[in-house]
Amino acid sequence: MNKEKKVLTKVEEQVMQVLWQQKQAFLKEVVEAMPLPTPHSNTVATILKILIEKGFATAEAIGRNNLYKPTLSRDAYSRQSLGKVVNNYFNGSYTGAVSFLVDQKQLSIEDLELLLQQMKQKED
Repeated sequence: MNKEKKVLTKVEEQVMQVLWQQKQAFLKEVVEAMPLPTPHSNTVATILKILIEKGFATAEAIGRNNLYKPTLSRDAYSRQSLGKVVNNYFNGSYTGAVSFLVDQKQLSIEDLELLLQQMKQKED
């Protein structure tokens, strides 16, 4: 499989959110943790199979059930997804992305000051 992971669909991401939260889970546990309206277990099983094929999860047979685990952390997927958005819509400029959020009133001055403080702390 190539290094770059594929993109998650909305429903695949919902299943991954459960796996990221629980670290590992059986099918029944994934279904129970899904948002309402809860999808049928066959649907979730199919989504888990797709996630394995895409390289986002693994399955370990334990008795007659599979234990599913994510192969990619939530942070790693977030970093990858954000990087794609910045590259595709802001010519690779994170400054451009932040400027866009400010223009759209999605980031306040307080938010920017907090980010600046976080950056300064990481430099120290």
